[in-house]
Amino acid sequence: MDSTPPPSSSSAFDLVSRALGRYIPRGGAATGGSADARGDRSTGARVPDDPAASRQEQILGAVNLDTDLNITRCNLDAPVFRGLEAGAGKPFVDLLPPGDVPTVTRRLRQVLESGEAHVARIQRLRRGDGSELVVSMSILPSALPEDGLTVSVIAMARRLHLYAAETAIGTSLDIGETAQSLAESLLAWGDVAAVDLDFAVWTGEGVSGKGQGRIRLRRAALVPDRAWPEGYLTPGDDLPGDASRLLTQAVLRDDVPQTIVVPDREAVERVFGSPRVARALVPSDRSAGVACIPLVLDATPPVVLGVAEVWRRADCPFRDSELFDLQELVARTAHHVDLARQHQREHTQVLALQRRLLPRTGGATVEIASVYQPATPDSAGVGGDWVNSFPLPDGRTALVVGDVVGHGLGAAATMGQLSMEARALLSAGLAPDEVLEHLDETVSMLDDADSGLAAGYSALGSTCCIALYDPVRHDVALSSAGHLPPVLVSPDGRAGPLPVRPHPGLGAEFALREPFDVYTFAAPPGSLLALYTDGLVEDPALSIDEGIGRLAGAVAVVHPWDALQQAARHIVSTVAPARQRDDVTLLLARMIGYRKEDTATWRLPARSDAPACARAQVSALLRQWRTRDDTRYSMMLLVSELVTNAVRYAAGPVTVRLIRSGHGLLCEVGDTGNGRPRVRRVDLLADGGRGLSIVHRLTTRWGVRWTDTGKVVWAEVAR
Repeated sequence: MDSTPPPSSSSAFDLVSRALGRYIPRGGAATGGSADARGDRSTGARVPDDPAASRQEQILGAVNLDTDLNITRCNLDAPVFRGLEAGAGKPFVDLLPPGDVPTVTRRLRQVLESGEAHVARIQRLRRGDGSELVVSMSILPSALPEDGLTVSVIAMARRLHLYAAETAIGTSLDIGETAQSLAESLLAWGDVAAVDLDFAVWTGEGVSGKGQGRIRLRRAALVPDRAWPEGYLTPGDDLPGDASRLLTQAVLRDDVPQTIVVPDREAVERVFGSPRVARALVPSDRSAGVACIPLVLDATPPVVLGVAEVWRRADCPFRDSELFDLQELVARTAHHVDLARQHQREHTQVLALQRRLLPRTGGATVEIASVYQPATPDSAGVGGDWVNSFPLPDGRTALVVGDVVGHGLGAAATMGQLSMEARALLSAGLAPDEVLEHLDETVSMLDDADSGLAAGYSALGSTCCIALYDPVRHDVALSSAGHLPPVLVSPDGRAGPLPVRPHPGLGAEFALREPFDVYTFAAPPGSLLALYTDGLVEDPALSIDEGIGRLAGAVAVVHPWDALQQAARHIVSTVAPARQRDDVTLLLARMIGYRKEDTATWRLPARSDAPACARAQVSALLRQWRTRDDTRYSMMLLVSELVTNAVRYAAGPVTVRLIRSGHGLLCEVGDTGNGRPRVRRVDLLADGGRGLSIVHRLTTRWGVRWTDTGKVVWAEVAR
């Protein structure tokens, strides 16, 4: 170090420039070999490290700026800075990645205004070819404010790059993005970098316990992005079978994963013995060497997830320290690849479950459309939102929407369980409030709050809304557990949320347990009902009521002639928050119902002549409908047996309803009894007990549903 202090008039730029002599020999090139824009590289065969050369990897440079932050002078002569376009008169921010410009500009301005230095901050500088250099950057004020600033940069490329690369690679759970980040980081050690993954890793399948000789590699990432020779493997291509086998065997010598180095193209061709394979693996017609570093999952025995490859010109062999750095980076980041694989597997399972639960199509009495939009573009957060619609055996249609707290496979499994249980209970004839009571018990009984919250979800507090559409009476019976109110649009275009009293979510033990209410609303043909989850209407910039109001306005403008699925997508794109923080789910149901001439209802007194009256009424109607004789006789016998049972075992009036649908005739007989009809074995010598056996044989299906005043036995006969 100089013992003579510098003159007081010396600028910071002059001080830094004089210090460069201790790092850069005269002539501007580091000793120990040639170097290029990606760091020092020695010539000849693979060589051990030179301690002196290692010390010279830490290179200091200086850039002087005026008060407008334009470059006035620079001293970036070290080889490691080659490619930085730092000419006099150019803005300094041109050396920065676009995303860093605001932050660094603010720091530069602060030093100008305050006179206080910013010291040793990690920063990336952008070369002219688009690659980046990691440096430690300090901003020093000049003695006189009008002289501007001096920016000093120290390129400790390897150590800093390892830290920055590992940090960047761990930011995504997408396999493709993870592989791309790794390849971009590896490019600091070579001219071309590629990542080839086992096909099982790429698809998210399990990899442990698999014979390593059966590995099939697929190219997951390749940098830089440019036009490559014909036949060269690019992302998405499968490596030839011989290449996959030999490559994985080479890196698994003696069953221990090892890095291998092939020094030139001729050696590659000798190893693989095929010009076609060489064209697929070597990125140019010129000679090049490659370092193959296995991506290893730490297990017993070790499992190879794939191979990272770094290519360099044959006249720039890999140093031992460089290979050590490469192995260190790949070893540090291999677990990120495995995490992405696990996420891919879980995500695939969740999506499969979610798609199974989405409504398929509507029926003759209702038109259905649904949209599910995960919170993240790559669907990584798929989880607990669900919608479902399905026809019930008695001719009604069930519309269900729910939301389990959290995301991931656990939330999706809970969602699937609740959805399937709701469907089974509704198909068994239970009312919406009774179904929610059962779901509430299920959530309270099965949810393990500690393990659920640790996994990122909890069934406690889940919400659900169930709506049953009756196409004969043209109404909707609805119950809700903590869910936002559906929006109903009448045929004349009036729209608004249904006045449903709020109720705590499922399993909300902290709240006073109250019975679930049932609300019934008129839904004449042409009505449009929208059920949704909170992610569609929750926007930090709006209140929840304003969000629901926006949804009502968007649904109200849907024309009766509009394609419903297209309308649903438009509503989501219009209403969903710009910065989506939760999954978005929407279910639209356009009510069609039965025509008046396709239904008939009779109310009969519970007397002995009721079966005969019912047969006469039904026979006349079926002749009017021009029903086949055998179908008419079967329906008359069916009505007779059901009405006879209602008169015999129940009290009060008997209601008979007949519905003509596209696939059959549906008969409903209601009474005020609460007993459950059951089919019993017929005693040949008994006087009775054959009624339900006859019903069972005549119908394609039959069942019971419960009402506030009793029960309804329904049965369907094919036309």
